[in-house]
Amino acid sequence: MRRFLVNVNSWTISATIIILLLFLPNLAIVSGMFSPSNENWEHIKEFVLYKYLQTSIILVSVTAILTILIGLSLAWLIAQYQFPLRNFLKWALILPLSIPPFIGAYTYHGIVNYTGVIQKTLRNQFEIAVNPAYFDIMNIPGAIFIYTLFLYPYVYTITRIFLSQQSASLIESARMMGRGPWQIFYKVVLPISRVSIIGGASLVVLEVLNDYGVVKYYGIQTFSTAIFQTWFGLGDIESSIKLAASLMGLVIFILVIEKLLRGKKQYSFSTTKIRPLPLVRLKGAKAAWATVYGMFIFSLGFLIPVIQLIDWLILTWGKIPAYDFLTHVKNSVMVAGISSILIILFALIVGNFGRLVHGRIAKTLPKLTILGYSIPGAVIAVAVVTAFIAIDKSLAPLYNLMGISTTLLLSVSLVMLISAYIIRFFAIGYNSIESGYDKIGTDFRDASRLLGMGLTKTFFKVDIPMMKGAIISGFILVFIDILKEIPLTLILRPFNFETLSTKAFQYASDEKIMEASHASLLIVGISALAIFVFHKLLEKEPQ
Repeated sequence: MRRFLVNVNSWTISATIIILLLFLPNLAIVSGMFSPSNENWEHIKEFVLYKYLQTSIILVSVTAILTILIGLSLAWLIAQYQFPLRNFLKWALILPLSIPPFIGAYTYHGIVNYTGVIQKTLRNQFEIAVNPAYFDIMNIPGAIFIYTLFLYPYVYTITRIFLSQQSASLIESARMMGRGPWQIFYKVVLPISRVSIIGGASLVVLEVLNDYGVVKYYGIQTFSTAIFQTWFGLGDIESSIKLAASLMGLVIFILVIEKLLRGKKQYSFSTTKIRPLPLVRLKGAKAAWATVYGMFIFSLGFLIPVIQLIDWLILTWGKIPAYDFLTHVKNSVMVAGISSILIILFALIVGNFGRLVHGRIAKTLPKLTILGYSIPGAVIAVAVVTAFIAIDKSLAPLYNLMGISTTLLLSVSLVMLISAYIIRFFAIGYNSIESGYDKIGTDFRDASRLLGMGLTKTFFKVDIPMMKGAIISGFILVFIDILKEIPLTLILRPFNFETLSTKAFQYASDEKIMEASHASLLIVGISALAIFVFHKLLEKEPQ
């Protein structure tokens, strides 16, 4: 019993420290909400706050529904059926995550606008004059289209991993009872996949709420654009913090809805005799439609934008020096890799703490850590800068003893940038890890404990091997998102430290979208390589 308590205490202490560190920026936002109001905030609250709320809810709700429809249907198609190009689509359908939504927004606007390839082809090749308004995507429906195409892999990836590793006995039992494919889907697949579906959709919702590039370029007023306009346009950080606090309130409401949708039901393995789902071979028209559907989504979300970017790359080849791109690649991979590893490690610790310690506090505290995903990157940057300057000031005497003349050491290092990444993107890794914990349940852990194995040894010998798919998918999602991150990198990067995302954003912000294709294609290439490598690792898992 004593050993058990020590192990529990070690997990509890580690998880508590991580949770507190991740939650500090949220405390700064909450405390700022109670500061005195000024004229700007009174104006925002009276005239435009409702508009921000309405627009944000429309964007997140419609995008969530569409990404669930696309992500779940593709996940079930890949996990259950065999058809032409399935092995290619299995990993290729994740590739839209490699394209930052703001690059997708610029690219699709360039494709469909008056001088784009579609309208030019209609005019020049077919002599068809079309009203340009029909191709206008710089509006709310256009933003939803962009978000859906480039964010559905959140739902697809997490749900496919879950479905692929489910026991075949569930589906076979339903078939023996005379259930057809659609009945099995609604009666069996949807209930057992609920945790994964909602987990992926919650990431989509948080990503939409935090996005700045798409809504800024398309001229849509949301909480995100309002925060940046208030801070950088009016120089009013107090009102921007109040807007961020309002956004946090919306996120908390969404998380409560997510918890209600997940419910208290859990579906996990109850036996060690687990047979993954056998693939059902589709024939004829069904096989053709499955291939067409998968390729259609893949083309819209990846192939078409990449072809356009390649075309722009060719048109601007030689106009941009390429000698420094290798440094940008190295910087991007380094900070994204280190941050992703730390996020997955912390998520494993916090998630295991939630399983080991019973009670409402143990279940609620981990949820608080993902609120950092609801805070705009610029606001997190201010909170992190403030904290690191305070740390440097407190460590100044130690710096002097070590012969370091400067009093700002950590504040100008990569440590600060990586810390901000961890706070900002912890939710992505945690949702994937939590889904993995829900899938494996606690039966195997309890059996290991009964056999005399300690908690830590059980964690490494039992839990980690069974959660390999969740760990790898979580790493992929985190790595790619950090690779595309812009606001945090621009504000917190050390002097003369450039990444691919900062270069692409700088060109795109200057309306040099063709020049942005160089860095954008490198982001796509690195992300695609990471997806392919980890896909091969996932192939070793039972499918």
